[in-house]
Amino acid sequence: MFFFTLLIACKPAATIVTSKEVAVKKGLYTEPKLVTTTEAKSQEKKKKNTNTVVASKSAAPSTVIKKAGIDPQNELDIFIDNEDTSYLVKQLINSASDNLGVGYRGGGTTKDGFDCSGLIYSTFKKFDITLPRSSHQMATIGTKIDLKSAKKGDLIFFINRGQRRINHVGMVVEVTDEEVKFIHSSTQSGVIISSTKEPYYNRTFVQINRVL
Repeated sequence: MFFFTLLIACKPAATIVTSKEVAVKKGLYTEPKLVTTTEAKSQEKKKKNTNTVVASKSAAPSTVIKKAGIDPQNELDIFIDNEDTSYLVKQLINSASDNLGVGYRGGGTTKDGFDCSGLIYSTFKKFDITLPRSSHQMATIGTKIDLKSAKKGDLIFFINRGQRRINHVGMVVEVTDEEVKFIHSSTQSGVIISSTKEPYYNRTFVQINRVL
């Protein structure tokens, strides 16, 4: 029964993007910039020097503004600079888009195949963000956002095949005045990018959640 539920979890959809190459041409995917070991050590050294200076002046009243980070251990790799174009969101989209064209697999969370929630779960997990495993459970976390207020990195949910509760999830990768594009894994096409302008997804859309 569990396996059957996984198989119906994600509805096949019309393909908009079926490969990373096409995604690159459309400006939806860019290769992440690699930081060399030397650069990383240099940044860490500068950070330590800054901390030493701040500590030496602790006797004098001062206000220290610390920019928000995701995890102190990943501070050199993951950094939110602003709400709209955060580095973390860009890397989440890059990571998910690297799986474009990978086939569907019930219960899958690797390049051997993904189901819809498996793609989202594994993408966020790479950045030490642990989401619930099923699309229905994912829909219960974060903050619900109006479709018109959607931003890249938000999770988008649907109810497919006459089900009574949410059973499909994707991640928003592009937002315009007319549509929201999202990456997801469908049973027929695997990992693709689709749009809320498609009749099927326009009809089955339920909600968008902001989890970051």
